[in-house]
Amino acid sequence: MSHGMLPGVAIASVVGGNLIVGAAVSAFAMAAGVNALRHSREFGRDTSIGLLFVGMLSVGVIVVSHSRSFATDLTAFLFGDVLAIQRPDLLLLSGAVAVVAAVTTGCYRPFLALTFDPRKARTLGLRPDLANAVMLALLTLTMAVAFTVVGTLLTFGMLIAPSAAAMLVARRLPAVMLASFAIGSASTLIGLWISWYAATAAGATIAATAVSIFFVILGARRVTTLLGQHRSPAPNPSSEGTP
Repeated sequence: MSHGMLPGVAIASVVGGNLIVGAAVSAFAMAAGVNALRHSREFGRDTSIGLLFVGMLSVGVIVVSHSRSFATDLTAFLFGDVLAIQRPDLLLLSGAVAVVAAVTTGCYRPFLALTFDPRKARTLGLRPDLANAVMLALLTLTMAVAFTVVGTLLTFGMLIAPSAAAMLVARRLPAVMLASFAIGSASTLIGLWISWYAATAAGATIAATAVSIFFVILGARRVTTLLGQHRSPAPNPSSEGTP
């Protein structure tokens, strides 16, 4: 979905439309296509995602290549421009946060059941098909408003990296969600600080910081595990076979 936003952004820019609306429509089309092809018997879900990803990205590049006005804005569309965020953008982001938080709170049980076992969710009467559609709508909204900050190519990384890192430090889902929010916020602050002093692209530095935090936590966990195994007492051979 994040990579599929490019054609919508490109077309909206060419015709003078709203870029966020174009991104949302394009991302939703990508999600609908994946959802429609996921049950195909001729090919697997990974194949459908790959085909749609290449197709949508190709359409976006074709539109970009035929528009001379895109030359200066392409980098911002692909990687975002967090330093150019203005008050209306902050209000839009705040509204999106409120909507996503409210819907996620209200649909927590259907989302949870859908994630672990759609068949069990259907048995419990939680309507997994509707929950899946609502979840896709939330993802579409999130990525559409976030692309102005980190761009179409880095949005997916900012969605996945903090969540993956949070799953390494928490077990219960509410704790994972809170930890993910904290890690994502920390990645933004640290990334901006690094980009200021290192003179690097802000959006890309934020995304790279989030991914780096994941690997740091993963490495710390593995070192801790190895130290724990090293310190554990070895079994006493003389005690083998005793009742």
